[in-house]
Amino acid sequence: MTASYPALRLRRTRTTGWSRAMHRETVLTPADLIWPLFVTDGSSVEEPISSLPGVSRWSTDGIAARAREAVQLGIPCLALFPNTQPGRRSEDGKEALNPDNLMCRGIRAIRDAVGDAIGVLTDVALDPYTSHGQDGLIDESGYVLNDATVEVLVGQSLNQAAAGADIIAPSDMMDGRIGVIRTALEDAGHANVQIMAYAAKYASAFYGPFRDAVGSRGLLQGDKKTYQMDPANSEEALREVALDLAEGADSVMVKPGLPYLDIVRRVKERFEVPVFAYQVSGEYAM
Repeated sequence: MTASYPALRLRRTRTTGWSRAMHRETVLTPADLIWPLFVTDGSSVEEPISSLPGVSRWSTDGIAARAREAVQLGIPCLALFPNTQPGRRSEDGKEALNPDNLMCRGIRAIRDAVGDAIGVLTDVALDPYTSHGQDGLIDESGYVLNDATVEVLVGQSLNQAAAGADIIAPSDMMDGRIGVIRTALEDAGHANVQIMAYAAKYASAFYGPFRDAVGSRGLLQGDKKTYQMDPANSEEALREVALDLAEGADSVMVKPGLPYLDIVRRVKERFEVPVFAYQVSGEYAM
């Protein structure tokens, strides 16, 4: 600082609205947001989610309408999550590989409605498709198998990319999945499909209402602490981010957002890459 009072008056630039706007260091607009949408079966369906006031599940025609609304609002991207019906869930989550599953139909509905005017981000994990509610395949003891799960996640990612997804967002927290998915996308001709890695996803009670939204809460026995991160760890978050970037992630996410703003800051300062924070269902519902 080279001047002192009265030559320097920091209040001088705060005297009018236009001046405050011109000197504002941080601006949050709709262009900074991703709108999460829950897709369900049927036609002309809107199902309010009781644990998420103001949020509904929509059939694909409703998803298309929300896409048109998002374009008008200036929101650049939609994130899709399917509410798979119990009859289509299975131990191995094979519905994730169905090219006509809810996720793929939702992607196509958005494309038909607005073309490339908005981005489509798709969740990659098996919990919306498994009968046990875990994010991956399990063994006899209920332990989630890493490498076998990654093989299915690759197929799921290719399925979504073929349907028109712009950003693949693996939320499963399996080791090594980013690199394998990136290679598979390249080999299949999807070089421009981005990967947003859920790099630092902490085990959290804040995910409860989301599990209501996708219909997996009542199915889950136990927890996800063998693959989601321990809330006590911050250095491990940096290791996770470094690994995902080395494997080909275009951007990274910290989840949940509000309780881990220190991690968001550390990741941004350390890696200087696009960092997204997920305001999760439990934060929203508070």
